[in-house]
Amino acid sequence: MYAIIEMGGKQHRVVNNEILKVEKIEGNDGDSITIDKVLLLYKDEKLFIGKPYVEGATVKAQVVSGGRDKKVEVFKMKPRKAHRKHIVHRQPYTKIKIEDIIGG
Repeated sequence: MYAIIEMGGKQHRVVNNEILKVEKIEGNDGDSITIDKVLLLYKDEKLFIGKPYVEGATVKAQVVSGGRDKKVEVFKMKPRKAHRKHIVHRQPYTKIKIEDIIGG
C-alpha cells in the first residue's frame, strides 16, 4: 500500500512507517498531523486516482523533528564589470513519520 501526497507544493510517494523530509510545517515534535491532499492511492491491488484529490483518503503522520538543510551558496559575477553577487541560503524542513494511510 502506498499513496502520493502533496505537501509544500511538492509530491511525495509515502508508505507506512516511512520518515520523510518535507517543507517546514507548523507544529512541535510529537504532534500528529493529517494530510488530506492525497493524489493517488494504491491499496489491495486497486488504484484510486484523484481529480485532483482522492475523496475520503487521508494520511496520518507524526512530526519527528525540524531543522535546516545544508547550506546552498550561489555566486554570480559578470567579467570585467566588477559585479559580484554572493547568496547563501539554508532551507528549513520538517521530518515526519507516516503512521497510517486511510481510504479506498
